[in-house]
Amino acid sequence: MSSPRSYAAVDLGASSGRVMVGRVGPDSLELAEAHRFANRPVRVPEGLRWDVLALYSGVLEGLRAAGQVASVGVDSWAVDYGLLDGDGALLGNPVHYRDARTEGVAEKVWATLPASELYARTGLQYAPFNTLYQLVAARSSAQFAHAERLLLIPDLLSYWLTGEQGTELTNASTTQLIDPRTRDWSYEVADRLGIGLGLFAPLRRPGDPAGVLRPEVLEETGLSGPVPVTAVGSHDTASAVAAVPADGERFAYICTGTWSLAGLELTAPVLTEESRAANFTNELGLDGTVRYLRNIMGLWLLQECVRAWGEPELGGLLREAAGVPALRSVVDAGDAAFLAPGRMPERIAEACRASGQPVPGTPGEITRCILDSLALAHRRAVTEAQRLADHPVDTVYVVGGGTRNALLCQLTADACGLPVVAGPTEAAALGNVLVQARTHGLVGDLAGMRRLLVRTQPLTRYAPRGGTARWAAAEARLTAR
Repeated sequence: MSSPRSYAAVDLGASSGRVMVGRVGPDSLELAEAHRFANRPVRVPEGLRWDVLALYSGVLEGLRAAGQVASVGVDSWAVDYGLLDGDGALLGNPVHYRDARTEGVAEKVWATLPASELYARTGLQYAPFNTLYQLVAARSSAQFAHAERLLLIPDLLSYWLTGEQGTELTNASTTQLIDPRTRDWSYEVADRLGIGLGLFAPLRRPGDPAGVLRPEVLEETGLSGPVPVTAVGSHDTASAVAAVPADGERFAYICTGTWSLAGLELTAPVLTEESRAANFTNELGLDGTVRYLRNIMGLWLLQECVRAWGEPELGGLLREAAGVPALRSVVDAGDAAFLAPGRMPERIAEACRASGQPVPGTPGEITRCILDSLALAHRRAVTEAQRLADHPVDTVYVVGGGTRNALLCQLTADACGLPVVAGPTEAAALGNVLVQARTHGLVGDLAGMRRLLVRTQPLTRYAPRGGTARWAAAEARLTAR
């Protein structure tokens, strides 16, 4: 029997990064935090940028704290990238997906390649920050003219750790340049839009080797080499979905955090025009799976409000919100109007006023509006995904940071009319670790990974209450605007 081994998961979210250490055996799975650090974007004269050097410094500090490990894996948020020159040097801080440079770009793309055809070939939902639109927005810049290589964020950090370049597939599938049927580049889309795919490094799949830590990295972290880096589901949602503790296929998932990603795990993409109109995306997951989901604004709405209110204690806000009447006011949690930072409490109040609903005034009322709105958006996504994919579900699994929010989990169960199983909280890190452990034979296939999660991770079950009629009425009120 194989003895337990330790693996380092570098897991970068939109608001914080962490290095987690997973210890995995045939019947054991333990996760501990080695180091957590802030991810603070910076607004400079040319726009909003990621401080990627600070993130890399946090990664190195985390690996130093992690101690000796059998492997390292890196996952992060999707769509953003760094550009390298011919010497492999970074040409500038990566642009943040909330930057305004892609405003109006989609319409220019659709003039060449209509939205319906683009969806039929790539299966990706419309979002103004998709990598495809970022590239079209960037290609007239001096930086882009000097670029010889594009690396998505987790691939950039892996490159700095190892000196080797690659493009991991699950994250590449968010670029809108991948064909989800072939699981390879969509050469026709790239050709039609004048995007040279030679800018990208060769594709890697989860479990593929991604190099070994460079001698300089070993020296800085105190690790003894060789330490391999393993390609994981480098889109954090791909890793999180891999860690959904589901039994069988009749389940929906909601990956909660800054975003809510709500949908189904399928064996084939859904590329219909009806699916495009409903703005569902087909991103690639582990072992030939497709993550059929909708992006919802998520806890970003509450995070921005908390920041505007001077960082009050969250527990107090949630207790106050629990006492506010349910579904008094709701907003569309998928509305791009809430994408940019700043003035979030006022913008939510304005949206309620514009739709003729009671205007929430206190932090507790606004918090309840946000949580009701998120639960309602979760309901819509889960319901529509089942219909569009002809894939019924019995249980909704909530993973990620939102599992700590018991009120949101209960409201989601109430809205969906289905039991919710919440946990694990650090799903992306666990999925990252399990893919690494699988390369060493410590776990089996995706179903085996999930069985191990069920046996080892704390899970909380929420039963639906009160029927779904009031949620249907709230949805009708929102869509009637």
